[in-house]
Amino acid sequence: QVQLVESGGGSVQAGGSLRLSCAASGRTVSTYDMGWFRQAPGKEREFVSFINWISSPTYYADSVKGRFTISRDNAKNTLYLQMNSLKPEDTAAYYCAASVRDARGSYYSPSRYNYWGQGTQVTVSS
Repeated sequence: QVQLVESGGGSVQAGGSLRLSCAASGRTVSTYDMGWFRQAPGKEREFVSFINWISSPTYYADSVKGRFTISRDNAKNTLYLQMNSLKPEDTAAYYCAASVRDARGSYYSPSRYNYWGQGTQVTVSS
């Protein structure tokens, strides 16, 4: 089993930055593909970013491309999401997720992922 715990969320003004972390425990995730999703109140969970187990390739939702950067440190068993130039529409609960390597299903589909964190709230004010 893999346990994922997100941290780093908070409240910022538009244009600000936050760095989310996702610490894994229970098993090394160095051979897992990982992703970030977010969910705003009343909306479905949506894909934000994906990183392959060897850190390449990476993918981003169009809405965050050029502003967010996903990375991982396998030695620390940790996934990151650097979020810059934040906008009010980025407000959501952010979740990290892990899937076995080369799992079936699209990288942007929540159903691909086997393990999920509990989420961390990001609130961006205008």
